[in-house]
Amino acid sequence: MNTMPPFLHRDLTQSDRPQAQTSMSRVAIIIPTLNEAKHITSVINSLSPQALRLDAMIVVVDGGSSDGTIQLVQHDATQRAGIVLLHNPERLQSAAINLAVAHFGDQLDWIIRADAHAGYPDNYCDLLLHEARRTGADSVVVRMRATGSGFMQRNIATAQNARVGNGGSQHRMGCQGRFVDHGHHAMIRVQAFRAVGGYDATFSHNEDAELDHRLTAAGFRIWLTGATRIDYFPRDSLRRLAAQYARFGAGRADTAGKHPGTLHMRHLVLIGLAPVALLSVAGIVTPLLALPLGLWLTVCLLAGLATALRSRQIDMAFSGLPAAVMQMAWSFGFWSRFLANAVRRTGRGRKWPPLMGEER
Repeated sequence: MNTMPPFLHRDLTQSDRPQAQTSMSRVAIIIPTLNEAKHITSVINSLSPQALRLDAMIVVVDGGSSDGTIQLVQHDATQRAGIVLLHNPERLQSAAINLAVAHFGDQLDWIIRADAHAGYPDNYCDLLLHEARRTGADSVVVRMRATGSGFMQRNIATAQNARVGNGGSQHRMGCQGRFVDHGHHAMIRVQAFRAVGGYDATFSHNEDAELDHRLTAAGFRIWLTGATRIDYFPRDSLRRLAAQYARFGAGRADTAGKHPGTLHMRHLVLIGLAPVALLSVAGIVTPLLALPLGLWLTVCLLAGLATALRSRQIDMAFSGLPAAVMQMAWSFGFWSRFLANAVRRTGRGRKWPPLMGEER
């Protein structure tokens, strides 16, 4: 069920449709957080000069951090003007952005969404606004490049940058700039955001793809820019990576249930992995049944080795393992949520609540 806040929704009018000319005034940078003490200070430091140039406020919306994130933001707010801290009782990123728009949307033309788990170029916000002006887009999305330190995080980052790990997602690959159906959220016109009802606050993951579907269906345009990108800092253990991608899979199941027909071929391939893994259990009796799983795992590991050889970084030869973990965890997450929602629809259960836990 769609539980988007009523203050975000109104019927589409002609004035809500894409306009050729774009106002560049009144901008806010919104940072959803949950236990991001390791990253939040560096993110604020990198975005503050840009906010000053644009006369933009930085709004940190915290979902109840217990690791000192709140105290760090409060300290930064005493050192710099224009930093605002909001408390998000719903915890989720989707609800955090909705809350910030509810508080400040009447004062804004644009919101820039910044993740605490990322690094930003010095001219990031300026380029987003320039791209919106140049293209007339209602939303500008960006490319992501995963980067890390230490053996495991670097291998995870290598997997996420490679096709075997990202499935060819447009915002994970290089591009010269084009209109797309979906990308990593960076900037959106407040008018468009409100016109379609904002994020669905029941979504803990995949809320960006779900919103993009409603935006494009309403006639708004999304521009994937080649002018800038973000550096993303991935999880640093296979356990945390698996938990994150299980949530991604569950979020995609919710999006597919809400908007039938939104699954792509790469999703269908991933969906097949969990059944293949379960079938392989019977390989104890009939070894041939384990063959598909073995072939898939071999392909992942060889792809990781090939990536390491191409980049001449032999210590990245194990990147096929995190790629396999991401794919399989996504598949099990999808099926878990899909089956739970199917039970709910039959009346014998209820829809799972949003999966809590780590931020993106």
